[in-house]
Amino acid sequence: MTNQDIKRAIFSDTTEEFVNPAEVNIGDLVTIRIRVPYKSVSEVLLLSSGQKIKMSINPKLKNKNGFSYYETTHVMTADTFIYCFEIELDDEKIIYDARGVVDEVADCFSFHIIPGFRTPEWAKGAVFYQIYVDRFCNGDKKNDVLSGEYKYIDRLSVHKEWDEDIETGLTEHYGGDLQGIIDKLDYLKELGVDVIYLNPVFVSPSNHKYDAADYDNIDPHFGVIIEDEGELLADDTKENTEATRFISRVTSKKNLEASNALFAKLVSEAHSRDMKVILDGVFNHCGSFNKWMDRERIYENAEGFEKGAYITEDSPYNKYFSFSEDNWPYNNKYDSWWGYETLPKLNYECTELYEYILKIGAKWVSEPYNADGWRLDVAADLGPNEELNHNFWRDFRESVKNANPEAIILAEHYGDPSAWLEGDQWDTVMNYDAFMEPISWFLTGMEKHNDDFREDLLNNQIQFWESMKICGAKFNNSSLQVAMNELSNHDHSRFLTRTTHTVGRMEKLGKDAASYGINKAVFREAVVMQMTWPGAPTLYYGDEAGVTGFTDPDNRRVYPWGNEDKELIEFHREIIKVHKEHDELSTGSLIALPTPIGSLAYGRKKADNVSIVIVNNMPVAMEYKLPVWMLGAGKNRRYKTIFRTDEYGFATKGKSFKDTAGILTIVVPANGSVVLNRSKNKKKKMQSDK
Repeated sequence: MTNQDIKRAIFSDTTEEFVNPAEVNIGDLVTIRIRVPYKSVSEVLLLSSGQKIKMSINPKLKNKNGFSYYETTHVMTADTFIYCFEIELDDEKIIYDARGVVDEVADCFSFHIIPGFRTPEWAKGAVFYQIYVDRFCNGDKKNDVLSGEYKYIDRLSVHKEWDEDIETGLTEHYGGDLQGIIDKLDYLKELGVDVIYLNPVFVSPSNHKYDAADYDNIDPHFGVIIEDEGELLADDTKENTEATRFISRVTSKKNLEASNALFAKLVSEAHSRDMKVILDGVFNHCGSFNKWMDRERIYENAEGFEKGAYITEDSPYNKYFSFSEDNWPYNNKYDSWWGYETLPKLNYECTELYEYILKIGAKWVSEPYNADGWRLDVAADLGPNEELNHNFWRDFRESVKNANPEAIILAEHYGDPSAWLEGDQWDTVMNYDAFMEPISWFLTGMEKHNDDFREDLLNNQIQFWESMKICGAKFNNSSLQVAMNELSNHDHSRFLTRTTHTVGRMEKLGKDAASYGINKAVFREAVVMQMTWPGAPTLYYGDEAGVTGFTDPDNRRVYPWGNEDKELIEFHREIIKVHKEHDELSTGSLIALPTPIGSLAYGRKKADNVSIVIVNNMPVAMEYKLPVWMLGAGKNRRYKTIFRTDEYGFATKGKSFKDTAGILTIVVPANGSVVLNRSKNKKKKMQSDK
């Protein structure tokens, strides 16, 4: 065996096979292991805090399937344990860290064990389903936003029929609501969904609601409208200072109470089907029409509401915002997000606001609502400086976890998230850097907004693995296993549209261009990877039904009830079953296998259960000779096909393959994928099969 083969086969990570227990507390004795080919190395040292600790071969694992397992133990203190390995070969010394074999020690890429940090078991490998509520299903037409009901950023609200096209997106409302989600819970359950992630549902005049007017209440346009008074705005000349229907609907205590109760019902109905519900928390900024600011004078004369900071200098909310003028009236001179006057930044140097948002975090995960966690919008931007940001999220975590210890806290974040993933702030993030972007570049060559096509990144498996190694090393194991792995979402183009290689947006190209030349075979490859990659695979509503779209607002098309791509839905249902029936696909190790250009292969392994995934993104069938011995599953083993895709569709069965002396020979069809499996202990049946 050459040194190159040895280096490829060395493996360790922080899953429970190599760190036991995988989630530890102070005082726990933890066993740390690394796997090397049998009789291939002279010595293995664990490096930590300047110390070199000699590791010993576990006698029971001296030659398991051709590998020796070196190990040592460590008693956990209150400090994060940071380590890597030094391995002596016959003629050189190498370092092994979260990137694999490297030349030098770098703490930022070392393995991290964080005492006391655990993420909810229910979220590890769970299948999430993201719903943009206004566009999913209209279950109650009585709560629809009407054309001319209110004015928002100088535009009147527009009521759209379900089959009408999106134009501007900002003030167009299609009527999707919580009742519609309740009506479709059985569909989601049958699809295999474990967790529903709702885009914002709190009171707001926009359809996206990333500009909250009232964090204490669900918007009655998504909930229930009992009281309905006021007039419509007849034309653009009317000022939004009248008693319009929007004002009466969203300030009516009866409407708000009924809407909150409907949300509690949604969560209860989801829980009865063994599904969770998480909310979108937009706490960095609110809307200028928020009851605390009230620039649009929605709450000025509403019963039960204090006057906003824009209305009077005596407002109890004046310090909730950072005004650039010391004296009232403040006019429009306040800090806002990206300079948008309708999105005032919240001032977390104000103790009252700080404590209020902590209470909001706890409120919605507690009785009677019982939501199962939060997705946090632009979370790293919150506060005037990084120190306050970290302090707030520490307090937020404490508040939420005290109210509901099993709630998840995940954040929208681009770039290195490690400072927030130290066990005292977020549980995890939306996984752009170590999932969405590398997969999009490799399979489509497209930037996630369809703003660029990079031929040099299309089919570039070397760049793919480098990105995954470097970005994935920023996660600890507890965070990685619950990371939100999306292909599409409300901020980026639909993945199906990226398969067209069309650069541009709806405004210039028109909406129909988003569907010209889509490649479902490439999309199926992506979903197979999504369902076999470490983390929580997250579907964006309608992707499973064939919805296309350029970036915002075109990515927010309605779900095509009655016109779904039923074959794609069945494909998703079956690959989700594969994901849920094989435990290694949720919490096992990921081991890369070498392949030629345009293809990827990797193994997922947990104990004696092994799945192998091969993706051929080339337009011709390819034969592969994969060194599956590197997975540590032994040689001359038989693997059965449990899923395959090609240009024409998918299948849930196929041939069995046996490796020869550790080399597996297999042909994968053009733009196709194959999932092979050898399991001794099949995961318990899906809950829906009970």
